[in-house]
Amino acid sequence: MQRSYSFEFFPPKTPEGAQKLAATRAELIALGPDFISVTFGAGGTTREGTLAAVLDVIADGVPAAPHLSCVGSTRAGIRDILNEYKGAGIRRIVALRGDLPSGWGEIGEFRFANELVEFIRAETGDHFHIEVAAYPEVHPQARSASADLANFVRKVNAGADSAITQMFFNADAYFRFVDDVRKAGVTVPIVPGIMPITNFTSLRRFAEGCGAELPRWIGERLRDYGDDLASIRAFGLDVMTDMCERLLAAGVPGLHFYTLNAAGPVKGLWNRLGLQGRLPAKP
Repeated sequence: MQRSYSFEFFPPKTPEGAQKLAATRAELIALGPDFISVTFGAGGTTREGTLAAVLDVIADGVPAAPHLSCVGSTRAGIRDILNEYKGAGIRRIVALRGDLPSGWGEIGEFRFANELVEFIRAETGDHFHIEVAAYPEVHPQARSASADLANFVRKVNAGADSAITQMFFNADAYFRFVDDVRKAGVTVPIVPGIMPITNFTSLRRFAEGCGAELPRWIGERLRDYGDDLASIRAFGLDVMTDMCERLLAAGVPGLHFYTLNAAGPVKGLWNRLGLQGRLPAKP
C-alpha cells in the first residue's frame, strides 16, 4: 500500500522565524514527504506569507499545498488567490472554513467550507487536488456529532478529493469516524493528523481550541513532569509512536504531521516508526 506522508508549516512572521523555518524545511524535506502544507489566516491575513513559504517549498522540489480559508473572504479575493496559486504551479489546496479573526465584524461571502470547495471547482475545474478537514471527535462548534458528519459529507460531495483530520490522541475516535463516513457513502482517503507531544501547556491549549480530547492519563503524566522537557518529549514520543503504529497497522492512507515549524519531534517520531517517504528531490 502506497501511503502519503506530509508535513504542515505556518508562515513565519519575523526574520528569525524565517531562518528557523528554512532549517526545519531542509531537515524534513530530506525525509521525502509527498507534500508540505502551509497554513493561511482567515480573511487572507497571512496571504503573502503563505505564498512566500509555499514558493520556498516548491523551490526545494516538493509539492506544496497552501491552506485557503474562506471566512472573512470575498469571491473576488479567493478568485485572485486561486489564479495566483495556479500561476505558481500549485496543484493542491487545503480548503477550510477557518475562524473569524478578532475584530472582524462580518463572516464574508462564504459561510462554510463546502461553499469554498464548490467555488474552487467552479473556478478551476480539476486543476487542484482539494483537501478538507475532518474532526474525529466532532468540531467544537458543531450542533451535534450527526450534524458534524453531515457537514463533512457535504464538503466531500462538493468536490473534495481527500481529508486530513484534526489532531487526536485516541485512535478509536478516528476508526469510529471513518466507519461512520463510509456508512454515509464517502470513500475519499482520510489521513490522520498527528501532533507530536513536546509541551504540556501548548498541547492542552491546542487541544481545547480544536475540540480534541487529551486523555486524562496523558495529561496527568505530563503534569507530573513539570518543566522536565526531556521527560515530556520521551513520554510523548512513546505515546504517539504507539498510536501511530496502531493506525498504520489498521491500514490508514498516510500520516500528516503538524510540525509547529520544528523538525526534531517529527523526525524522532518518523524514525521511531521507520517510515519511508518518496525519494528526496534534492540530496
